[in-house]
Amino acid sequence: MKTSNSFSISFWLKKTAKKKDGQIPIYVRIRFKGRYSDISVHRSTLEECWCPISGKIDHRVKGASSINKYLDDIHANLLECHRQLYSEGTLITSRAIKLRYLGKDKVFVTLEDLIRYHRTHEISRLEKGTVKNYSATEKYLKSFIKKKFRTPDIGLSFIDYTFVMEFENFLRKCDPINKSQPLNNNGIMKHMERFKKLVNIAHKFGCISQNPFNFYKMKFEEYDSDFLEEHELKKIAGIEIPEAGIGLVRDVFLFACYTGLSYIEVKMLGQKDIVRGIDGEQWINVRRKKTKTPVRVPLLIQAKEILGKYSSYRDKDNGKCLLPVYSNQRSNKHLKTIAKRAHINKHLTFHVARHTFATTITLMNNVPLETVSKLLGHTKLSTTQRYARVVEKKISKDMGRLKELMKLKSDNESTHDHSNVQLRVVR
Repeated sequence: MKTSNSFSISFWLKKTAKKKDGQIPIYVRIRFKGRYSDISVHRSTLEECWCPISGKIDHRVKGASSINKYLDDIHANLLECHRQLYSEGTLITSRAIKLRYLGKDKVFVTLEDLIRYHRTHEISRLEKGTVKNYSATEKYLKSFIKKKFRTPDIGLSFIDYTFVMEFENFLRKCDPINKSQPLNNNGIMKHMERFKKLVNIAHKFGCISQNPFNFYKMKFEEYDSDFLEEHELKKIAGIEIPEAGIGLVRDVFLFACYTGLSYIEVKMLGQKDIVRGIDGEQWINVRRKKTKTPVRVPLLIQAKEILGKYSSYRDKDNGKCLLPVYSNQRSNKHLKTIAKRAHINKHLTFHVARHTFATTITLMNNVPLETVSKLLGHTKLSTTQRYARVVEKKISKDMGRLKELMKLKSDNESTHDHSNVQLRVVR
């Protein structure tokens, strides 16, 4: 029954497990490069009925034909498992062949299996917003599969580089799930990024032999996020807002503008996060929700005033949070109303506050880029450098002052030269 010098399959009787009626269980042994793994075939026979040379039951025994055929099928299946592992380029061992035969080497086989695994084991570690984004990516994947294969699910073996490229093209042409939010290039890349994470899981578990994303490159487009200038901040702070809810969103947004905290960091900010700094003043001491990086930000007077305005809120049953914060969606909706009333023609979202802190509040007031990076909790300076567009504006502003000084100097020199001309003695 040998199949090669290093790989063999043989059947044998496990006599140590002999039953009271004399029946002995039949096992199959997979041997590969000197190591072996055994599997019970869930059949048994008497020792005198077994032929150890052929590894089968004597053909003269009643019922031998059906059992021997069953053993032949097992032999053929094990050969196929070896062939699959070889063609996949997977490390082959006797145990690997055994697990493939038993169907235990792959956690999932289809895309739906993979999605289900991700929901069960991975998604609990993600934020609610991220979970929502994965749901959208799953919907697009299922729509693509239904259109291309005319079936609700496919085997993971179908996911190759061609599949990846065709899915991207599908996203560029299909109708968006949310009609008010059309799919732009960066949105498409985010879906591809989430799909890549799913495929990475399948590859790590050995469910696909080669990761098609090894040949795929994300193509994000650079963009400048809006930020508020000083006069726009004053406009927002100064407008009359009769609605308490909209006024609350305005205050919380301004607090973020003067601290650089993200939405979730403002929402979770508690009394324990306000500490005494090295200068004896109040500082915010938190960890970034996204990267777990520690962030220490001195409280500016404007931020202190907003905390003081809502000082009674922390006494309520609110989980010790300092500010009443609406959902991100509701906050962004009210911010659009605020921008309209303040006559600010910018796409105002809560994230704009963070950019405003980085630009108008810090960089435009001569705070070094390295310091701003620390205040924002960035792990790389290159992340902060995307705010460098503000430096150009600051250069323009500074150069404007320089031009005025140079003009004044030039005028003074002209006057000085003119006086000299008048006083010069001609010989």
